[in-house]
Amino acid sequence: MLLEEEKEKKGINKLFIVGFIIGALIIAGIIGLLLRKPSMDDQKANLLRGAYTEGSAEFQDLQKDIIISTDTDRTVQSPMPTGTISMFIHGNIRNKGTRTINVLEINAAVVTQFKTVLREKRVLVVPVQLSRLEPGQTVPVTLTMDGFSREDDRADIRWKVTAIKAE
Repeated sequence: MLLEEEKEKKGINKLFIVGFIIGALIIAGIIGLLLRKPSMDDQKANLLRGAYTEGSAEFQDLQKDIIISTDTDRTVQSPMPTGTISMFIHGNIRNKGTRTINVLEINAAVVTQFKTVLREKRVLVVPVQLSRLEPGQTVPVTLTMDGFSREDDRADIRWKVTAIKAE
């Protein structure tokens, strides 16, 4: 008994507990900051607030200065492992007007030879892909559309300006 070593009690290390609490507080703080940030839909709605849409005279004046063309050389249809087809659509948007465009939302639609819409997608080009579209400037745009079947008649791509705001 005199020569016998005392065994240390093994318990929870206090430094481990303190580190765990500090880590939990840091993670909670990061989550709190992320939750305070507006969602993408809210941010998009704020950007589109005050933009002209179809039906207004201002929209008609601004919209006629936007030329959208499909880059057929770079547009690709690709079969997916799930049996569906994805399209990677490339286009160019040109501002032929004299005013700088601050907000530009477009709609791209894949249509059949009978002009029936198979799939469509809206994209906010300015200010998401480009901060502003100056007069005479051209910006490339790329979108992906998924879920086409092999039997779908993917005859054409139609572009349309859906919202616009200029200086």
